[in-house]
Amino acid sequence: FRTACTASLLFLLTACTEPPRFSPLPPGTVVLAFGDSITAGVGAARGQDYPAALAEASGLQVINAGVSGDTAREARKRLAPLLAAHQPSLVIIELGGNDFLRQTPAPKVRLYLQEIVREVLASGAQVALVAVPRLSLLRASIGALSDSPIYAELAEREGVVLIPEILSDILSEDALRADEIHPNARGYKQLAQGIEKALRSSGLSR
Repeated sequence: FRTACTASLLFLLTACTEPPRFSPLPPGTVVLAFGDSITAGVGAARGQDYPAALAEASGLQVINAGVSGDTAREARKRLAPLLAAHQPSLVIIELGGNDFLRQTPAPKVRLYLQEIVREVLASGAQVALVAVPRLSLLRASIGALSDSPIYAELAEREGVVLIPEILSDILSEDALRADEIHPNARGYKQLAQGIEKALRSSGLSR
């Protein structure tokens, strides 16, 4: 009896900790890249933004919905019309950096992001969440940026794909930055590669 109970407990624990399963996206699937100036491609020439590089590498139809200066707090106001117009199967969310720059407390930023994630999920689309560092010019200058923990917490809570460390690594390296808070063309290409790799690892991309 004890052995049977132990086996049942192990089965339940395994089931509870099993990573979420995601539906793979065939080539041509509409993906919405929803974010701020980093999604828009500030710091690089037209067509060198990460959504364009991701579309070229993956065969997905990636729509750039980046707005320079946007915050997680304000972005939700423009989300519903974008979801209705494009009906994406996946939304890649890259937001929060401007909130941090404005000294918005991390718990509030997480709440704003949670509202966006839940609205996307309610539309039937899947979500990939790009982790963003809490930007510090000093830490960027010495290559020591790291993700704000709110992104991993939110991804786990909502069962969405997390794209960790990539943006922090890029913004920590002079050769990949246009300035302290934006990648250059090479950085955007690396960001796209990292996102594609994370999508493939999760089963979203083939």
